[in-house]
Amino acid sequence: MPTPPSATARDEPVIRDRGDACPGALRLHAADDGYLARVRIPGGLLTGRQASVLALAADRFGDGHLELTSRGNVQLRGLAEGCGAGLADLLHGAGLLPAPGHERVRNIVATPMSGILSPERPHVTPWVGELDRLLCASTRAADLSGRFLFALDDGRGDVAALDPDVTLLGAPRGRALVRLGAAPDAVEVDATDAPRAALLAAEYFLDSADAAGTRAWRVSELPAEHALDAGEFAVRLGAAGIAAAVAPEVTWPYAPPPRPWGPGTGDRTPLCVLPPLGRLTADQWRVLVRVAAGSGGDDGELRITPWRSIVLPRASTRRPVDGYARLVAAGLSVAPDGPWESVTACTGRPGCAKALSDVRADARAVVDAGGAAPDGAAGAAVHPVHLVHPVHPVHWSGCERRCGHPRGTAWVDLVATPDGYRLDGRPVPSHELAQAVADARSQPRVSEDAVKK
Repeated sequence: MPTPPSATARDEPVIRDRGDACPGALRLHAADDGYLARVRIPGGLLTGRQASVLALAADRFGDGHLELTSRGNVQLRGLAEGCGAGLADLLHGAGLLPAPGHERVRNIVATPMSGILSPERPHVTPWVGELDRLLCASTRAADLSGRFLFALDDGRGDVAALDPDVTLLGAPRGRALVRLGAAPDAVEVDATDAPRAALLAAEYFLDSADAAGTRAWRVSELPAEHALDAGEFAVRLGAAGIAAAVAPEVTWPYAPPPRPWGPGTGDRTPLCVLPPLGRLTADQWRVLVRVAAGSGGDDGELRITPWRSIVLPRASTRRPVDGYARLVAAGLSVAPDGPWESVTACTGRPGCAKALSDVRADARAVVDAGGAAPDGAAGAAVHPVHLVHPVHPVHWSGCERRCGHPRGTAWVDLVATPDGYRLDGRPVPSHELAQAVADARSQPRVSEDAVKK
């Protein structure tokens, strides 16, 4: 079984002198192309109605586009000054803003295929709603930073590889493992207690952060003398009425993210849809909603993944809607080995003042030149359970911050400089860029932990 890159040891504790500046749906970020709102979507789970409201918000208040983030959230850009109250009212009416005081801490990723194709695995989707409810009801949880991350993994190891602060890993016989940061051990609890255990883990972190006095945002930032300990956490759980035992040696699984896999069979089938660079127009988004629903009597469901794709658990692929054809016509990838697979980019120019290039336009130019798809990609339909990535992702960064770079896997590091691009640390002439990217995808030199912001 493949394993993700190991964490890099930290020599010095991180000392923060301010709170985090992560945008939210209420705290808008002023960008060069207008204001930006980040709408938290716990577990990436959206009803068709909620998704329709997001498209309406993009048209009414923004630039008519929706962006998917590396935590399965949705961003609206190009917002006008003074639109905050109207946007908040619209989101609240759709159930997308249940607790204004907690809206930036609802950072939950979950295995997007849970409960869809692997019935033998624990179904973690119900954990999402319960953990979100507990977070929103906890006064203490409101003190978490907007960067603190919960991962709810059904045991395959996909979202567990995303550098979460608290991981719930589904285990056999109705059990769950709770992992604190990147610890090698874990605490085992009953699966029914898992969401409450995750909240208590976050509160344990807050207590340790307060004791450290460093204003840590994440578990990895705690100094060694205040690091979280599985034994102490088990005692805390016991005091809260949750039976817990330390699992000192855990073999942590790893699985790659889902890929587009073709039309499948039958009238209703799961689909994984990949928008180029994780950005859609409101009209493309509405096509997704329509295909997810299939008919007027079904609201449909969408699952936004941390890899900037969308899983439709019961897409109408033939009747009553020929969803597969509609998605292809809308410019969305729904088959494996497409040219946009595993190509990501930050916002770049003109939206970000720090960016040195329009990285999205540059990425499109390289894709058009054949520098993205693996050699010999056939695009044939493949069953999603057996999918593995044939190439490593390439991330285009407009500056050294590398916003939105891939997590949990080796990746090709492409960074804009005043003189062009640097690929995995070396300058590349513009006329060689497409070939250099294609070559580097099979032999990446950079892992997620090699670059620290």
